[in-house]
Amino acid sequence: MKGSFTRGLTGLVSLAVALAAPAFAESGPSSQDINNDAQSTGDVLSYGMGPWAQRFSPMTQINTTTVKNLVPAFASSLGGEKQRGQEAQPIVYDGMIYVTGSYSRVFAFDARTGDKKWEYDARLPDGIMPCCDVVNRGAAIHGDKIIFATLDAHLVALNRHTGKVIWNKTMADYQAGYSATAAPMIVKDMVIYGNSGGEFGIVGKIEARNVDTGELIWERPTVEGNIGTLHGQPNGMTGKLNATWTGDLWKTGGGATWLGGTYDPSTNLIYMGTGNPGPWNSHMRPGDNLYTSSTLAIDADTGVIKWHYQTTPHDGWDFDGVNEFIPFDATINGKPMKLGAKADRNGYFYVLDRLTGKFISASKFVMQTTWADGINPKTGRPNFTADGRPGAPEGSEKGKVVFSSPSFLGGKNWMPMAYSQQTGMFYIPSNDWGMDIWNEPIAYKKGAAYLGAGFTIKPIAPDHIGVLRAMDPTTGKIAWEYKNKAPLWGGVLTTAGGLVFTGTPEGYLKAFDAKTGQELWKFQTGSGVVGSPITWEMDGEQYVAVMSGWGGAVPLWGGEVAKTFKEISQGGSLWVFKLPKQ
Repeated sequence: MKGSFTRGLTGLVSLAVALAAPAFAESGPSSQDINNDAQSTGDVLSYGMGPWAQRFSPMTQINTTTVKNLVPAFASSLGGEKQRGQEAQPIVYDGMIYVTGSYSRVFAFDARTGDKKWEYDARLPDGIMPCCDVVNRGAAIHGDKIIFATLDAHLVALNRHTGKVIWNKTMADYQAGYSATAAPMIVKDMVIYGNSGGEFGIVGKIEARNVDTGELIWERPTVEGNIGTLHGQPNGMTGKLNATWTGDLWKTGGGATWLGGTYDPSTNLIYMGTGNPGPWNSHMRPGDNLYTSSTLAIDADTGVIKWHYQTTPHDGWDFDGVNEFIPFDATINGKPMKLGAKADRNGYFYVLDRLTGKFISASKFVMQTTWADGINPKTGRPNFTADGRPGAPEGSEKGKVVFSSPSFLGGKNWMPMAYSQQTGMFYIPSNDWGMDIWNEPIAYKKGAAYLGAGFTIKPIAPDHIGVLRAMDPTTGKIAWEYKNKAPLWGGVLTTAGGLVFTGTPEGYLKAFDAKTGQELWKFQTGSGVVGSPITWEMDGEQYVAVMSGWGGAVPLWGGEVAKTFKEISQGGSLWVFKLPKQ
């Protein structure tokens, strides 16, 4: 009897404690909390700091006057020999920082001390085939879960308190060349995700899964001729069979959705970019090759494509169209408009009506675009140059070599830009470089590289490759630019404190005046910075964090350009900064 009474009393006390505890911290963030991420300052709940991914913070404690005093609060090492590129953006919630690392790892650190609370290492098979380093760009958070993707094309949900697996789903066959590197997105209690592997003749797709169970809700392939599903039933063909592809080429058409997307709650549209068509050799696949190298607007509930815009029809230069499409509102010629912007790999900055996909404008944001001499203002299609496309192979011989700029690594690659609601400008991490490129004979083989092209990347300026550029989307004019000797390969953060943060391969995290581009502060992290910085408020203080660790596509694919920076040290650390207490 006494034991029963004691157990009953203990249960009542436990219930009282549970009721008194803050429900938000116990249950974790909801989809609505994630939708409000851009307005909340006490956490960072999504990749891009809000569903629009503007990477803008309303905080002002760290500003153009105080930033010179910014100092490290702590640095936390990812440890071990698994270094390589650290491209992740941290997630911050309830006094914890969650980051993903190279080789499909997840870490949880105490946000006040930097102490590691847990680590999860995916058991990767030997045969993974990532094209562009063993990177991971971040996780999603929802309720009690941290969700991330692995290099063998799995989607994994972990308990955010312990790191234990809640569910683990296979998205695709890694032995066919599929992989996964992007940060998932949470929309209406669904995990929205894409795939990687465009260099292996895969077919890109977008999936929506139940956040609690991992079960598939809908999927939408990105290449014409493939069938989508909703709740396990066919839900219409993507495009029209053989409309822009010949024969069976749509079955190995590429179009990987390897960078994730953005979401507009007001329209219920998911904006997802698609990668290059396969193979690179464009002479083998006549036609526009929809929906590769495009932006797709997708209904979040059904996976149905509502509109599309193709930035590089019949791509022959590996100009993936995966770059983030960022919603913003602006007035153009006296008319308030709901817009979206994208700095494409092909070197042009596009502004579209985000409700309809209607073309508004395109402006060059790099030194050269030799493949096209502009974008037709009426059709939105590129004006291809006569000799800009590499020649067709003749028999077993490679085709005519052409010089092309930007290089296939892009005027902007994966690294996310930011939009300031204060200045009305986009801050674009860009690169000025070119390449000699040629086509070669190629045949599809499961799990083998499917390029049909060769290349040599070259610098085109004596003093720089990387350039951080501030662009006015209403005029297409560049307000200022900051040149960097090495390629820029990290994301950008901007704040209402009048600042723009980004990192460099030389190891620095830097802060610039958002209006003028003047460099105001820098800190050497010990390895190249190719991650995306964030900021949040904790205990009344504003913090800035970024991952440090050199890697990614540049040292693997950059050829002679990469050799220029071969002395950059590898690393794997989370750096956190704040102002000294007065």
